[in-house]
Amino acid sequence: MFPANPILLLGLIVVSYLVLRFLYKSSALHRINKWWRWIEDWCHVHQFYKVPQFNEHMQENQLYRKVSVYLNSLASVEDSDFANLFSGNKSNEINVVLDPDQTVIDTFLSARVHWTNEKSASDGSRALVLKIRRNDKRRILRPYLQHIHTVFDEMEQIRKEVKLYINAETDPERNGRWRSVPFSHPATIDAVAMEADLKTKVKSDLESFLKSKQYYHRLGRVWKRSYLLYGPSGTGKSSFVAGMAKFLCYDVYDINLSNVVDDSDLKMLLLQTTNKSLIVIEDLDRYLAEKSTAVSLSGILNFMDGIFSCCGEERVMVFTMNVKDQIDPTVLRPGRIDVHVHFPLCDFSAFKTLANSYLGLKEHKLFPQVEEIFQTGSSLSPAEIGEIMISNRTSPSRALKSVITALQTNAERSRESARVGQRLTASSSGREEPIESGSFFSRENVKEVRKLYGLLRLRSGRKSSMDLDSVEKENSRHEIS
Repeated sequence: MFPANPILLLGLIVVSYLVLRFLYKSSALHRINKWWRWIEDWCHVHQFYKVPQFNEHMQENQLYRKVSVYLNSLASVEDSDFANLFSGNKSNEINVVLDPDQTVIDTFLSARVHWTNEKSASDGSRALVLKIRRNDKRRILRPYLQHIHTVFDEMEQIRKEVKLYINAETDPERNGRWRSVPFSHPATIDAVAMEADLKTKVKSDLESFLKSKQYYHRLGRVWKRSYLLYGPSGTGKSSFVAGMAKFLCYDVYDINLSNVVDDSDLKMLLLQTTNKSLIVIEDLDRYLAEKSTAVSLSGILNFMDGIFSCCGEERVMVFTMNVKDQIDPTVLRPGRIDVHVHFPLCDFSAFKTLANSYLGLKEHKLFPQVEEIFQTGSSLSPAEIGEIMISNRTSPSRALKSVITALQTNAERSRESARVGQRLTASSSGREEPIESGSFFSRENVKEVRKLYGLLRLRSGRKSSMDLDSVEKENSRHEIS
């Protein structure tokens, strides 16, 4: 029945293998294989488990996020009828993402499971539905979910992609208020121009916080930390926030209070943040000063340390202000703000950090002159000095000379402002300001004007009988020798 020639037999086997491989790769056989799997699954009793995107409190379900990341990493996603292609963080990276209402098949411990990406028609929320044979449920369900957790943690450790979330305006057509983008800010804590000892203390405090879960639990406190960064504009507060996020590898939730409807809306935004997150409100002093803002002071205080702020752990809250002197002390009390970090205008030490970062200079012959100007009290913000250095980065000497000119101009403006302030203060207090002789407002002219003013005042008071000597005596009581 078979050819006696071994070579011919071997040739038939090779041809048969190639034909079967071609048929397996063809669309028709692929569909037949899918139908066969469907019939095979239909003959078994299945158990279904739904993993919703949000829980009953409208908080993001962390299991949904982990399962979603895990499924999109499977090679079998490409076998689904429809999948989305997205560019990754790298220029040549392409991510395949499962589309709604599509199914992906996974295998674990020789058991096959199905995941379906469903979208709710009522509110637009999504859910991942697991279909597993009941005969396999007790054997693989818990180990399989633990496997997903492990793979997700390994992927997060490799990627460490930090995201920036912003709260969009209320949109009934879309579910959830947070919109995210990759957080690619290049700033680091070390690159921020600030006092070295202060920078070390803040980094040490952050490192201590990361290791303090059991300590906080033993105290009966929520595992969170809050910081206030305050100082003039351009002193590096926003860059320091970015550096904190990179240092902690936490996602950033930047809350724009202008897009918050009311206190309840602010609470819902807080509930939808995740653990291991950096929650930021910038320019808090401006919002507190605006009476027209939709969020009340009590709403902000509850956001900072109320019961809703306890719905989550391993969070760092950061608030920025220009000044804190006029802020209600209840906002800044311990428990609401744990650490206060001042960002002053640039001094010589910060200047040297900037010169090293922007110009690659550790020493220069013009440094003593710059230091001397700083010692006179003149200063600029790190942003202003940094911009001068960027504009003149091709010539470090020209950059330093431009910085010196800017500092001298700033010093002259400061002195002029001080002189104007002294004049206004003297005028408001009724004191006579010393002015050089010969000017229109010289001491002699001021005396003559006061004499005339005294005469007019006495005449209006019907005291015309008083002679000029008495008027001079009257005016002499108002002069400061």
